[in-house]
Amino acid sequence: MLEITNLHATVADKPILNGVSLHVPAGEVHAIMGPNGSGKSTLAYVLAGRPGYEVSEGGATFDGRDLLAMEPHERAAAGLFLGFQYPVEIPGVSYLQFLRESLNSQRRARGEAELSGAEFIKLAREQAKLLGMDAEMLKRPVNVGFSGGEKKRAEMVQMGIIQPTFAVLDETDSGLDIDALRIVGEGINRIMRGAAKGVLLITHYERLLEYVRPDKVHVLQAGRITRSGDIELARDLEREGYAEAAA
Repeated sequence: MLEITNLHATVADKPILNGVSLHVPAGEVHAIMGPNGSGKSTLAYVLAGRPGYEVSEGGATFDGRDLLAMEPHERAAAGLFLGFQYPVEIPGVSYLQFLRESLNSQRRARGEAELSGAEFIKLAREQAKLLGMDAEMLKRPVNVGFSGGEKKRAEMVQMGIIQPTFAVLDETDSGLDIDALRIVGEGINRIMRGAAKGVLLITHYERLLEYVRPDKVHVLQAGRITRSGDIELARDLEREGYAEAAA
């Protein structure tokens, strides 16, 4: 589903990714762990097409298509979803308005009928309930006044509404308390577990992985994958740190 081959990328002319190769088949969840500055968020942004992140070598395909040749909105319409480490605030735009426009723009791009206002409100309320979020919060401006945990729950509501085929989740566990961590983990499983879907989950910590149970765990250090394994690798990292993983 997602194939990354010898990917090199720079930010402000500084090399960050130094030959990342990774294959995430359909139906699997892969986790990437690594220390600060290792290139985890850069990888997420390159896949999503964020401006300023320049690919100097290598490539990436998504469902057989050249991902890097697509504009960001084309990647989204093709089914790619990016969960931000720090979700942005958009004053003056209600979350409901934002979500409806996001969903319907993708449906238009795929030649699907747009949802009516009533259909969308029903869908939004259902998804908010599943994530333990008060649907009234979706009437507020996007992320304005939200706590860190509320922002991440709202992002999971967004993912549930849009129903992408592949999600790149950048430190979704950041800012979550114990209960929210479980709810978000269950939400990832409910929304993204399926034979035709995939997830690349970026995290510092093993705790979220106990809920999501990834098929593979990879260690990213100095812009390269240095080690891969199962969830036991994540547990080893939690106990021993990243220096041992590089050995």
